[in-house]
Formats: sequence, structure tokens, C-alpha cells
Amino acid sequence: MDSLRYNPGRDVRWLLLRPWIGIPRLIQIFWALLGLVLSLLLRGGSSDPRVQRDLARTLLRTLTNLGPCFIKVGQALSTRPDLIRRDWLDELTRLQDDLPSFDHAIALNTIETELGAPVDQLFEEFPDTPVAAASLGQVYKARVGTQRWVAVKVQRPNLTFILRRDMVLIRSLGILAAPFLPLNLGFGLGEIIDEFGRSLFEEIDYCCEADNARHFSRLFADNDAVTIPDVDEELSSRRVLTTSWIQGSKLRDSHELKSQRLDPAALIRTGVISGLQQLLEFGYFHADPHPGNLFALPGRSGDLGHVAYVDFGMMDSISDQDRLTLTGAVVHLINRDFEAVARDFQELGFLAPSADLTPIIPALEDALGGSLGDSVGSFNFKAITDRFSELMYDYPFRVPARFALIIRAVVSQEGLALRLDPDFRIIAVAYPYVAKRLLAGDTREMREKLMEVIFDEQGNLRVERLESLLDVVGNYSGGQSSGELLPVAGAGLRLLLSRDGGDLRQRLLLTLIKDDRLNLSDLKELTALMRKTFGPRQIAEGVMQRLNPLAA
Repeated sequence: MDSLRYNPGRDVRWLLLRPWIGIPRLIQIFWALLGLVLSLLLRGGSSDPRVQRDLARTLLRTLTNLGPCFIKVGQALSTRPDLIRRDWLDELTRLQDDLPSFDHAIALNTIETELGAPVDQLFEEFPDTPVAAASLGQVYKARVGTQRWVAVKVQRPNLTFILRRDMVLIRSLGILAAPFLPLNLGFGLGEIIDEFGRSLFEEIDYCCEADNARHFSRLFADNDAVTIPDVDEELSSRRVLTTSWIQGSKLRDSHELKSQRLDPAALIRTGVISGLQQLLEFGYFHADPHPGNLFALPGRSGDLGHVAYVDFGMMDSISDQDRLTLTGAVVHLINRDFEAVARDFQELGFLAPSADLTPIIPALEDALGGSLGDSVGSFNFKAITDRFSELMYDYPFRVPARFALIIRAVVSQEGLALRLDPDFRIIAVAYPYVAKRLLAGDTREMREKLMEVIFDEQGNLRVERLESLLDVVGNYSGGQSSGELLPVAGAGLRLLLSRDGGDLRQRLLLTLIKDDRLNLSDLKELTALMRKTFGPRQIAEGVMQRLNPLAA
């Protein structure tokens, strides 16, 4: 069973002792990539659509022929319409679940070996061909009993050997190339590749994937907008996984979704908010949310569409400390506190603990201030990538290995949304989500973070910070500012009057009453803010919007 776990030191020794395996494969990879690079250099600038189609097919064919590790890279690229030509995306999306299938007889033999009985004894109906084939396995739609349809995923043959061999070569090439990469991209590259390798080896253990699916399902048990398939334990093993069948539409094309009377904007919102919940609330996330792993389902819950997640092989956790720091970083960005943002980067490991933050703080404000101020709706991760590319020339930014899958998950989620709506901006959903959680104080950690934000070190109330949070909820809520603010106000009032709000009440009293006298200036500012935000007209509009979202 040790061979099922990623162990780079062991695998290097294993391949070094087998040069007849490593050397031919290295030559094959080098030759294939060289041919691809030459094709792109020679023909990539052509404006002829046929040439670009041929190049996209060359890229698809090259990655497919090189196998699972390289297909995973292509899958990541297929979610980035802001990085990859749109006329290439249709070809690259085939890497998600439209790859060549392996021999059906091998699949039947794998099922019989793993589950201990022939297919015709285990299933009432089992097809002769799979409905989808991906990088690590292929999926069949089978029937159990009279009416119950299930998805049966069968692993490709010889995967452990293939992954061990290719990960050694990819890691070796990455470490050799790291010193020559621009900026700080080579920093920790070996650790980042190790993180990728670890997740790949976990992905080929379907027992682990079944556990992941059950855990993920528990996290979203009370969320009607998110569906997770049930695992059939009796028909699952290490190389065969059987789950309930999801009948939905893939999140690939907005016109196709609209033709089925599905709302792409509502589906995007669900995908992004569920992704934020995974990162900032649960600390456990789906690291591969590409269009082949997310399905649109009929129905709505308020302004949220209904989606289903599948394929739980690539999952990861984020520590409580990192989760809280990320939440704080979003809040600090909302409040344009770039000194705190720099400290957040340092705490997360994007900056060394010994880094001098003095020159970095104004650089961050210069790079991010425009996008994160009045024009927050124009911000996306492509923008932040471009800006950090500039900063990394002069400042010691780096990518910690533990954030490799988090970044993959976020950019995949944003890429999926951009595919459905080119004008989508992830931060315009992330800001109000974090602001609403903070103002509601729904957990102890959120209450502590709220007090950290709205009170300074001397205990003074920072009304401008509170106003900034309310503005974010009101201004970036799809034109339904009053409707969004009312439940936030209700949650905040409940918090203030509850037992959990004791510390907050005490801090408010201490800031409003100083030296046994009422602090009229703070009280006036707070009263003016409440009147402006929750006046009679705003409340009436909010009630109407809650009752009928089309009324306003």
C-alpha cells in the first residue's frame, strides 16, 4: 500500500534504478513539448481561425498523449478564458470528461476484481460504453434495482506506475528549471509540485474519495442550493466508486443553460459563495471545480441557483489560522488598510517573516488601491496576477506550497464563472459575503474579527469602518442594496441583544461613555450612519425587494 502514497524520495530512487523506464519517457516528454512549443512559436500569431483550431487540437493531442499528469495541467488551463484564447477553450474542455476511453473489457475485469462479482450480478443494467472518460477513470451510467440509477467510476489501468514515473520527471525538471524562472516563481517550486503529486495520489484512492464525498455532503447538508451525490458503499472500493446519478447540465455554455431556463448568474453566485464557504467557513474545499465537476440543476433558493458537485478526489484542508487570516485580509482590503494587508501576506507566508514591510505597504496600495477602491466590481484574479507580477520584480513575494491547491481552486472557480459571464468579477461577490458574515457575527471568531475592525487599539469606535462594511453589502449586491441590508441589520441587532454580544455591547458603551460623560461626537456619527442606511425609505424598499425582487 505504500506505493499508493506520494513519496518523492522513494520514487526517485525507484526510477534511478530503472533507467530503461525513465530515459525513454524523458525523451518522449521533451520531444512532445518541443514540438508543441515550436508549433506555437511559428503559427501562434496567425489570424486564420483554421490555424488556431489546428493549434488547439495539437495542444489537446499533446497533453492527452502525455498522460494524466499533463492532462491535469490542461484541465486547469481550460478554466482560464482570460489566459487562453477562447477559440482554444472548446478543445481544452474535452480534457475534463471527453478523453479516449480505455478498453471496456478491462473496466469489467476491474469491477469484478475489486467488488468480487461479475457486473451482471451486481447491476440490473450496465452499458457497453462509458458516458464520460477523464484523466484518471471513466464513468458508466448503470441501474441498481428497478428505478435507481448510479454513476460507476472505474479507474484507468496501471495508474500508480504512470504517476510515480511522471511525477519524478516533472519534479526533477521543475527543480532544475526553478533558478532560471523570472520573478520569484521558482521559490518553493519543488514543494508546490509535491503538493500536486500528493493530491494526485490521493485522487486514485477511491476509498479516500468516498470519505471526502461523505464529509463534503455533511458540510452542505442544510444548503438546498448545493447537492452532493450519495456514495454506495457496497459497490465501491479502492478502484471502483459508485454514487447516485446526477441528472444536470454542465456549467459550460450560458446560451445552453438559458435554453433550459436556467439562470447563469444565479448558478455563478451559488458556485462562488459555496467556494467561499469552503475556504472561509469550513476550511475544507473542492480543489478541482472545473465545468466537468459542477452541474446545474433546476430550481432556485432565493437568488441562488442549484448546483451539484461531483468528483471528490482532489480535496484539501486549510488551517483555522490561515482561514481566519484570509478572512481578515478580505476585510482589510475592504477597509483599504494596506499595512494590515501586508501583515496578512506575511502571516500567510507570501512574504518572509523578516521582510521589511515599509516599502511594500505603499507598493501594495499603489498596485491594488485602484482596483479595490471605488471600482471593486472591475477586480478579478487576472488583475491581481498582473499587478503582483510587477511587484515581484522588486519585492520578495512567493507562493507557499500549502496555497498551491487553494489558488488552483479559486482560479478554477473564477475561470468557470468567466466562461459563463465574461463580465463577472469574483471580488464583487466575495466582499459582500465576508462583510455580511462579519456584521452578523455568526461565530465567535467573526465577532472577534468584527471588534478588531470597528474599534481601534485605544478602544475608539471607527464609524468609517462600519460604514465601509455597510456600503460593501449595499453597493455590490446585484442592485438589491436595501433588500440585502435588512437581514444583515436584523442579524446585527440580534447579536447586540444576545448573550454572545456581551463583549460588543461593553465595547460600545465604553466608547460612547468616556470620563463619565456621553461621547456625543461618536454617538452623532453612529446615529447619522444608521439614519442614512436604515431610514424609512430604505426599509420600505428593502421589504418590497424581499417580497418581490423585481419590484425595485
